[in-house]
Amino acid sequence: MSKTRRVPIAPQSVDAPLTGSAVFLVVTVSDSTDAYASVRSALSDLSGLLKTVGFRDLDAALACTVGIGARVWAELTGRPLPAELHTFAPVRGAVHEAPSTPGDLLFHIRSNRRDLCFEFERLLLEELGSAVTVVDETEGFRYFDVRDLLGFVDGTANPVGPDLPDSTLIGEEDPAGIGGSYVVVQKYTHPLDKWNALTTEQQEAIIGRRKSDGVELDDAESGQKAHKTLATIVDDEGVEHDILRDNMPFGSPATEMGTYFIGYSRRLSVIEKMLERMFIGDPPGLHDRLLDFSTPITGSAFFVPPADVLEELEDVTSTP
Repeated sequence: MSKTRRVPIAPQSVDAPLTGSAVFLVVTVSDSTDAYASVRSALSDLSGLLKTVGFRDLDAALACTVGIGARVWAELTGRPLPAELHTFAPVRGAVHEAPSTPGDLLFHIRSNRRDLCFEFERLLLEELGSAVTVVDETEGFRYFDVRDLLGFVDGTANPVGPDLPDSTLIGEEDPAGIGGSYVVVQKYTHPLDKWNALTTEQQEAIIGRRKSDGVELDDAESGQKAHKTLATIVDDEGVEHDILRDNMPFGSPATEMGTYFIGYSRRLSVIEKMLERMFIGDPPGLHDRLLDFSTPITGSAFFVPPADVLEELEDVTSTP
């Protein structure tokens, strides 16, 4: 992977800071000319809507990142398909499965104020109207010092500095996708009573990090690998490929609770390889033991086009 490149167009804010609140909104688009026109209009004016809502509190860091699925990409944008964009494929292991669920558009809405997320989503859905159907709406929240509900600090392996755009933004290797990113979302539920019955040492062995401070533990020399090892992707040339995780806890103690996984990557194949190692195992048969306490109930993949592409959508017309 080249470490030096220039992206000549403006990417969306995939690197927006982790905020106190977030909404993960996944919708499908109705198959009609009018529906596609309505979606194009809403997406092309997204920056204007962000200004309208965000002006109430500029320090609240309101942001919205949009992902577009493979099913609607060509009709919606009139552009060639990015090289790795396709519908999320289910991953089936001997014990656990990562399902594929519907999703044409992803809206990752972030702010340090829950009311701004609410207002932005309300106005967005009002503008989209009957053109879309909501298939999943999940509210995420920051939990203590950026921990998941399992008690571990989340996102400690995220790239920083110049490694961040290098890991998330597509370069000249794909002219159809340059300046964009791939993003995968999965909603995982946790049986916390089962997890909390483990000792801290058992939990740390599964995750591969110390619970107190997130420091990595030594890898197992053989046999069962920890979650952090299975989720680390190194290619045949020894190059490690990072992704950006913006995971957040969600739910209620009275109903269901868990972790909303959202990963941005320069290559969709990196996240797919990570999931294969987790669900199938490395070697096959030794799946990620975290999955015994974390069950995926959704799974979708999207392409995050540059902001320029969104702004130009209003000029696109549907094919007859």
